[in-house]
Amino acid sequence: MKGVKFILSKIKIFSLGGLNENGKNMYIVNVDEHIFVFDSGLKYDNSNMLGVDYIVPNIDYLKENQKKIEGIFITHGHESNMGGISDVLLILPNVPVYATKYTMEIIKRDLMDVGIEKANLKEIRPHSKLEFGHDLSIFPISVTHSIPDAVCYVLYTKDGAICYTGDFVFDSTMMGHYKTDIGKLAYVGKQGVLCLLSESFYAEKGGHTSPNNRISGVIREVFNHNENRIIATILPSHIYRVQEIFNEVMKTKRKIVVMGKRLQDLIHKSIEMKYLTIRPDRIGDLSNLNDKGVIVLISDEKEKPFANLERVIKGFDKYIKLRETDTIFITEPSYEGIEKRLAIVMDDIARANINVVCLSSKKHLLHHASREDLMLMINLMNPKYYFPVKGEYRHQYMNATIAEELGIPKENILLKQNGDVVEFENGNLVDNHEHIPVGEILIDGKSSGDIGELVLKDREMLGENGIVIISATLDRGTKKILAGPEIVTKGFIYVREHLDVVEEAKNRSLEIIENNTNFEQHRVDYTKIKNEVREVLGKYFYKETECRPMIITVIQEV
Repeated sequence: MKGVKFILSKIKIFSLGGLNENGKNMYIVNVDEHIFVFDSGLKYDNSNMLGVDYIVPNIDYLKENQKKIEGIFITHGHESNMGGISDVLLILPNVPVYATKYTMEIIKRDLMDVGIEKANLKEIRPHSKLEFGHDLSIFPISVTHSIPDAVCYVLYTKDGAICYTGDFVFDSTMMGHYKTDIGKLAYVGKQGVLCLLSESFYAEKGGHTSPNNRISGVIREVFNHNENRIIATILPSHIYRVQEIFNEVMKTKRKIVVMGKRLQDLIHKSIEMKYLTIRPDRIGDLSNLNDKGVIVLISDEKEKPFANLERVIKGFDKYIKLRETDTIFITEPSYEGIEKRLAIVMDDIARANINVVCLSSKKHLLHHASREDLMLMINLMNPKYYFPVKGEYRHQYMNATIAEELGIPKENILLKQNGDVVEFENGNLVDNHEHIPVGEILIDGKSSGDIGELVLKDREMLGENGIVIISATLDRGTKKILAGPEIVTKGFIYVREHLDVVEEAKNRSLEIIENNTNFEQHRVDYTKIKNEVREVLGKYFYKETECRPMIITVIQEV
């Protein structure tokens, strides 16, 4: 028709983190000029990141488009999904953050730790719609996970719903704050789902995750067979596991002692908010630490797996001293990245002649969706397009094969990498091959910025080859050498066995300094001296030792 202008609806979906990796989840849905951010996580690298504490996504895209951001919507309180919020808010302090009650408490605690006192935090309730105008709304639905108040998010658009599951599992025994509202999921599916973004972590595992995510029977058996003290490791964020331990403790006459301020604060706050239940008389203190039959809870942080347990095993803990009658109970199955660390810990426990109970990762599972769970979610949602997210690429691929088996056309299954854009126009997929620049920010300590590749290379050099410091003192007026050059090495060579190498390095350094100061001019180019010392000694050290230490030259005038 003449005079009528048709406006195309454009939806873009992509990830700044979370694809082909475990953690660092951040998914972007751009509906016309409105940006919705789902999750803001971090990840830990448990191999050798040379002092890096954690990694978050590069958010340059969000900085460039911050005026379009409607909000960041957090599915649950695990660090892989919300641990990067403080880093985002340091850069984008006014962006609204939406989360359920328990998740919001964890976010507030993290913001307090980094000194953020004011933030645009908006607590939400499951099944209460959030309107954003322009035919856009968000509907959170309760799902089951190992932490209370987990939700999936449904973004309603005029072209259909876009659903992001977060982490989930179907387990009918998990009620209250853990219960999945299957009726709401089915209702959304009947209304029409354009695209479903579903987790992939356990896509390779057959059957349902439940009941292998529950270990009440194992806890009971451990309690029944070990009447003396039990030292149990726990991931602090897995509140459901804590409740399982509490439930079994209350069936006995045992007391439980929680070690570590952070774990104590989390558990006490959860009890106060009625997310955890236990009789107050069953919570002991340090005076009960050596009681017969006491259950001692210590945290197992993902940042440094088994670090607290190793401190106990090696006798460095201030309060807990191991006895041969103790039992160590590792209450979480191993996950990718910590198998080697677990093997080392198990060896150390064996050397200490201590009884240990460790959950098998084949028999016991975390609270993530296995094959049948994923099938059930797909059947409930009945999406037109399916986007596997969260997990290594092989997990995403297996998730894609599940969807294909259920009848979703292969061309409607979206296997992507971070930054790859999926675009829909008027509800139909458009293959435009657009890619958003993505990257990682490496966070070290309290730094709010990327420590950078140069810093990592310096740390790698120091770690592998050590450092050599050459120091000399010159007369301010004559530029004659008053002292030195002296050479100090750390992590490079054992000086007593390489006196000839050190002496030759001194002679070469002396020659370079004298050649660059033996003239009438009063100005000395110290940068040239430092560069020449580094070049000459670098070649000499490599010839003699086949090592390339970091060389630092310090010259002062007096």
